Amino acid sequence: MNTPVKKECTLRHAMKVAAVMSVGALALSACGSSTSTDSASGNGGEGSKVKACLAYDVGGRGDQSFNDSAAKGLDKAKTDLGVQVAEAEASQGENDAARQERLNALAEDGCTNIIAVGFINAKAIGAAAKENPDVHFAIIDDASADSKGDNVAQLTFAENEGSFLVGAAAALKSKSGKIGFIGGMDVPLINKFQAGYEAGAKAVNPDIKVETKYLADDGSGFTDPAKGRTAAEGMYDNGADVVYHAAGGSGAGVFSAAKAKGKLAIGVDSDQAVTAEESVRDVILTSMVKNVDVAVFDDIKASVDGKPQSGNIVFNLKDGGVGYSTTGGKVDDIKAKLDDYQKKIEDGEITVPEK
Repeated sequence: MNTPVKKECTLRHAMKVAAVMSVGALALSACGSSTSTDSASGNGGEGSKVKACLAYDVGGRGDQSFNDSAAKGLDKAKTDLGVQVAEAEASQGENDAARQERLNALAEDGCTNIIAVGFINAKAIGAAAKENPDVHFAIIDDASADSKGDNVAQLTFAENEGSFLVGAAAALKSKSGKIGFIGGMDVPLINKFQAGYEAGAKAVNPDIKVETKYLADDGSGFTDPAKGRTAAEGMYDNGADVVYHAAGGSGAGVFSAAKAKGKLAIGVDSDQAVTAEESVRDVILTSMVKNVDVAVFDDIKASVDGKPQSGNIVFNLKDGGVGYSTTGGKVDDIKAKLDDYQKKIEDGEITVPEK
C-alpha cells in the first residue's frame, strides 16, 4: 500500500489543491500530499531522485484510450526505473488558470518531472514552466509557442501517418463505399487524424465517401459516449459500414453503435480490441495505435539518466511512434497491402497531409 510522503500542508495549499484536483490512488490528496512510491529497488538509485507526475487530460485513467496509454508509460517508469510517481485528474470545464494551479500544486508537492496529457494544457504548461524553472515539464500533443520553454519537452506524434493506414483498411473492408470519421473536437490536432484517414481511404478508392462529425467545441467531446453513439448510429444509418473515432472516451459509444448495427469501427491511441469493453471488441477492425506510453517513459528515463529533454520531439511511423493494430485478425487478409503503404510512407514515396 502506498503511503503519503507529506503529512502536513498549509491551509493555502490545501484550499488550492482541493479546488482543482481529484483524489485517487496515486493522486494528490486534498492537503497537498501525494501518494507515491519509493525507488523500486529501495537502495536510493538514480530513479529515487525523480518524482514523475502525470496530469491527465479530461477522461483520466480508465478512458481505455489516450490517458490510459500515458498511464501505462508512468507505470512502466515506476516499475523499471524506480521513480516515485503521482497522478492528478482533470475536472470537466477547467480553464487555463485552474490547469496551471494543478501543475503548480504538483511542483509544490515535490514533483521533479510533470507531464501534462493533451494539447488543452498548452498555456498552463508554458506558464507553470516559467514559474518553476527547476522542474522538468513535458506535454503530450502540443508544439505551439504557448507551451514552449527551456525546461519543456513537447512530445508530438504523426497521427496523420497512422490514420492513413487505418483509412486504407477501412476502404479495403468497406462494401458500401461509405465510411465515417468522428472527432472529439474540431482542432488542428484532431484534424490530422481526419486528414490522414481520408487520404488513406482515397488511396484505395478515390470515389469513397467519408462522412465527418465533431462532437463538441470543448473537451467534453472526448468524454461523452452517448454523443459518440448517436453520431456513429447516424453514419451507419446513412450507409457507412466502417467508422473511425478520434474521440477518447466517447469512442465507447461508437463501438456500442457498431455492435448494435452489425458494422465495424476503428479504435484510436491504444489497441482498443484489447482495452475496450469485452462485449464490443469483436466489431473493432483495427486501431490507430499511438504510443503515448513510449513518449512518457522515454521522457522520464531521460531525466533519470541526467539528460532531460526539451523542444519538440516527434514520434512518427518510421520510428514506431504510431502504427495500426492487428488484434482479432480482421486485417490479416489485407495486412500485406497496409504494410506496403506503410513502407511507402516511411520511404517518402507517400506524403500524408496533416489537414
